Amino acid sequence: MSSKDTLEVVIKSADSKRANNIVALNVREISLMSDYFVIMDVSSNRQVKSIADEIVDQAEASNIEVQQVEGKNTAKWILVDLGDVIVHIFQSDEREYYNLEKLWSDAPSVNIDQWVK
Repeated sequence: MSSKDTLEVVIKSADSKRANNIVALNVREISLMSDYFVIMDVSSNRQVKSIADEIVDQAEASNIEVQQVEGKNTAKWILVDLGDVIVHIFQSDEREYYNLEKLWSDAPSVNIDQWVK
C-alpha cells in the first residue's frame, strides 16, 4: 500500500468520527520521518481517543502497520505513527498552542476534499 493510500484511510477514518479542521501536509521533501503529517482537532478527550481508535482499527483492517501510538493516557494530543503517515489528533486548545502547521509551514498542503464529506 502506498503512503497516499494510507493517507486516504486516515482521512476517511478521521472524517467518519467528525474530526475538525483536518489538514494533510506533504513533508516528503523536508522530513526524513514520513511522507505526510495529518493534523486535526476535536473538542473532548473522549473524541480524541475515539478518532485515534478508529484510525488504528481501519489501518489494521487495511494491513497498514501501526508502529506506535503515543498520548492515550491524557488524550490531549495523540500521535499515531503509521510509518509514512504521522497522525496528530489534538484537543482544540492543544492544537492552537503547539501550532504544528506553522512549524511545518514549508510543507505543501494536500488536497483532501475528495475524501471528506
